[in-house]
Amino acid sequence: MAFGGGSFQQGLSGLNAAQRGLEVIANNVSNASVVGFKGSQAEFADVFARAFNGVRSTNGIGLGTSLAAVTQNFKQGNINVTGNPLDLAVSGTGFFKVKAAGNGDNVYTRNGQFSLDKDSFIVNSKGDRLQGFPIDSTTGRVADVSQDIRVSRAAIPPKASTTSSLEMNLDARATAISGAIPFDPANLNSYTNTTSMTVYDELGEEHIMSVYTRKESTNNWSVYATVDGTQVDVGLSPVTPTVAPAQSAAGALAFGTDGRLTTPTNASFVVDLSRFVTASGRAFSTTTATPNQYSFDLSSTTQYGSSFAVQNLSQNGYEASPFTGFDIGADGMLAVSYANGQIVRQAQIGLYRFPNPEALQAVGANGWLATEAAGAELVSLSEDTAFGIIQSGALEDSNIDLTAELVAMISAQRVYQANSQSIKTQDSLLQTITNLR
Repeated sequence: MAFGGGSFQQGLSGLNAAQRGLEVIANNVSNASVVGFKGSQAEFADVFARAFNGVRSTNGIGLGTSLAAVTQNFKQGNINVTGNPLDLAVSGTGFFKVKAAGNGDNVYTRNGQFSLDKDSFIVNSKGDRLQGFPIDSTTGRVADVSQDIRVSRAAIPPKASTTSSLEMNLDARATAISGAIPFDPANLNSYTNTTSMTVYDELGEEHIMSVYTRKESTNNWSVYATVDGTQVDVGLSPVTPTVAPAQSAAGALAFGTDGRLTTPTNASFVVDLSRFVTASGRAFSTTTATPNQYSFDLSSTTQYGSSFAVQNLSQNGYEASPFTGFDIGADGMLAVSYANGQIVRQAQIGLYRFPNPEALQAVGANGWLATEAAGAELVSLSEDTAFGIIQSGALEDSNIDLTAELVAMISAQRVYQANSQSIKTQDSLLQTITNLR
């Protein structure tokens, strides 16, 4: 009865191996349309008998095959554009990290189908929350510890203007104004040029700041300012307010023969608003360390022999404004936009990778858990070439090559049939022996 036992075992192991291989292929095929799915492949090893002392049998004939491992293939899937800003695709290496809604486990995934829940947290279809690093709104610093990402839809509060910048050219050909004519914003003959910008107080109320330049001599100019028509003091920090508008201090600009600014050396003036009162009776406050002292940068001012021109006007204040939307950059930066044009960075989505991703533990729903064999978790918060980049409005398709899987299925079917035939043949031989008389 010992005759043929090995052949039966070999054929049976082949059947089992082919069956397991077919199961892996069938699983790949069934997930061919699943976003972010990573296919698997069955790896087999031959089997040899061993003596009791551990020495392999020397007859050279193995005992068939066995399933050695089922490994995952983490190659890149195709990127499919969807247009939904919360659809995220990873191009390159790395995983998103989500916190499981049930047990709080950290789960790693390539499935970037996210949405906002009722509390504005970014979640997947299971309610797992996407992890990221909050950004301090004051310092702009990215936090060291990840947490649930929440898109704040609150209106942005107002910010008082505290700094401004004015880039302009003063016409060197202009005629100097006689000192007998005092500056008066209502008198066009008392200044050479003027320009205006909108500034904001601490409640976000708009005010018009007008800047006047007056040529005093060949290379010397004075700078005056008004807010909503009221003259304010201009000078180097700190500015001591004068008593009446007619006595308001003026800033002084001096230019070299090359038309470049020489005085003041830091090219920065301060506008003092302590005498200014809004139409509603409130004092204008910039809420800075020196109340009502408003920085005014004129470092880019020139005096060339060409017409007066303003190249740029900017200031850092704004009014309160409602939320209008958000987007996610290639570096995972979540930026919220508001109706007043402000854009605020709220959080950065990290990408995670492992030295040995094939050792991650699959838990279903396109998720994996970290294991000791996978190695230490590594995180990237930039468009690092060692990691991937995040593409908003797109999803990564399954990496399954359906044609290749169908061909592999045919091959596995033939292997199964061949092993069935070897058992059938062995059975025929055994039947012949048992029929001997």
